[in-house]
Amino acid sequence: MDQRYGQLKDWVGQALLAFDGFDANNWQLLPVSGDASFRRYFRANSGGKSWIAVDAPPDKEDSRPFVSMADALESVGVSVPHIHQHDLQQGFMLLEDFGDDLYLAKLNETTVNELYSDALETLLVIQSCRPAAGSAFPLYDRTLLDREVALFSEWFLQKLLGIELDEDELQMVGFLFNYVIDSALEQPLVFVHRDFHSRNLMYRPGQAPGVIDFQDAVEGPVTYDLASILRDCYVSWPDEQVYGWVEGYRLKLIERGSVMPDAVHFRRWFDLMGAQRHLKAIGIFARLNIRDGKSGYLADIPRTMNYLISVAAKTEELKPVAGWLVQKVLPCMRKSQYFEADVLDDWIVE
Repeated sequence: MDQRYGQLKDWVGQALLAFDGFDANNWQLLPVSGDASFRRYFRANSGGKSWIAVDAPPDKEDSRPFVSMADALESVGVSVPHIHQHDLQQGFMLLEDFGDDLYLAKLNETTVNELYSDALETLLVIQSCRPAAGSAFPLYDRTLLDREVALFSEWFLQKLLGIELDEDELQMVGFLFNYVIDSALEQPLVFVHRDFHSRNLMYRPGQAPGVIDFQDAVEGPVTYDLASILRDCYVSWPDEQVYGWVEGYRLKLIERGSVMPDAVHFRRWFDLMGAQRHLKAIGIFARLNIRDGKSGYLADIPRTMNYLISVAAKTEELKPVAGWLVQKVLPCMRKSQYFEADVLDDWIVE
């Protein structure tokens, strides 16, 4: 292992001395996983107990937002990993272990209603989270939303596919970006996890789902996390089912005293919010491949592109965008080394 692993193991060994049953002479620290960032995760085992150790190099990852958001979410009853100890100067944390069962691995046609019911109940609690007195959560404003959708042009269209937009295309893409952002900025503001999906929810039998990877949380549109989970980049469900969940969630918001628009308007918010998120996700997946050498996320682009085309096609003002995506972008994807034609055919109905 590398030098940071040795430093982390020394730190974890000292931190675990505070726990009953920890045997300093008989314990292990084994890799669990990495993620799309520079963070690494390890599991410490001793005496039948386990903990998660996080290595987040401070020159690459600022762990202060994670600690702050964990405290805020834990205070309203969200099941986030309890932070036992942390050393932000070194970039080390010792967390409660939620196990290895991601929602993604547990979701199927039989389980999805129950699992999503639990997830959406958790989301209602998340959206009730408020900053401590005298502080504020970062705002999901136009600048941030615009920076996110720009990833689609830079990293996916230009750098991955080699598409150079002409003046008319630039105007059309700019119209798309502004259209979805304007819709997002119409919406009531709530606590937004920003990555509330099946790879960031942990299945725990008989308990609320464990919520992880919340360090980028902001105050933003009410449908953002709803679109994240119901239009998940890693798993998809029939529209009729999805819109049933969307309407059920809208009614629960109203029951809790929130002022929401009618079902048609809320569904429009949901669809366009999903489009904004999918533009961002496609750009990020391309960047992870080009910049970070993580090619695995490319396999999720066809599903995500299908969402984007579908929303554009059902939105009158965006139908030209849908046509352009089908007639210009998809052929470039088919010619690209990064996508297999049969995979595109499986996901995208032109």
